[in-house]
Amino acid sequence: MDWKLELVFVPVSDVDRAKDFYVNKVGFNADFDERPTESIRFVQLTPPGSACSITIGEGLTDAAPGSAPMLQMVVSDIQVAHDELKAKGVDVSEVMILDWGHFVYFADPDGNKWAVQYLPQRPNG
Repeated sequence: MDWKLELVFVPVSDVDRAKDFYVNKVGFNADFDERPTESIRFVQLTPPGSACSITIGEGLTDAAPGSAPMLQMVVSDIQVAHDELKAKGVDVSEVMILDWGHFVYFADPDGNKWAVQYLPQRPNG
């Protein structure tokens, strides 16, 4: 039996601002944005090519905005990823080259932290 991680909750203070950031600056796909009840808004966003999505919304978690643990994506070209984020106005770090991978870092408007990693020893990152 496979156990697949497919959804991670990311606590934010302003759902529309966060959705705009993830979709229009980082490039996530907006999969779902619904209000199943008046007190719940469920927004699912997925990085291109990923099997795992994030969810932001209202009434989903008691976690404080910005308190998500470090989240990480893997890409096939770290320089292209860096340049795309920077061109879209994301405050992204410079590329860091470490023995275990190449990284860039950024945070969403609430301070949830992200790492983007390229693994040169792995085909396609």
